[in-house]
Amino acid sequence: MAKTDSAKTDSASPERVAAFRTGLSAESRAAALLIAKGYRILAKRFRTPYGEIDLVARRRNLVAFVEVKARASLDEAAYAVTPRQQQRIVNAAQAWLMAHPEHAEFDLRFDAVLIAPRSLPRHLLAAFDASP
Repeated sequence: MAKTDSAKTDSASPERVAAFRTGLSAESRAAALLIAKGYRILAKRFRTPYGEIDLVARRRNLVAFVEVKARASLDEAAYAVTPRQQQRIVNAAQAWLMAHPEHAEFDLRFDAVLIAPRSLPRHLLAAFDASP
């Protein structure tokens, strides 16, 4: 485990540690799915003061900002991407684009990858848009 990861988990409750590890596993599964579909992962866990983007992926002239949700069912995962969270992701995406102006002219999309036990991951294209 990386030093920063262990610092987070040392003082955290067992539930938070389990959730953190589940999230890492889900993000790895989502990245593998996207790579298999021809995407290149540009960033993982991109943090800004406005929020975090789980994955930033590129395929041809498209940049997808991807929210990964792991829940007990795919339906629960889909409902977990709340409007408030969507706005934080949009704001974080704007920060990512400012830091990576070479992608400013690309098509942009906000996707979600849903993860649930005993289910194949589900990639939702254009799961939400950037409109307020």
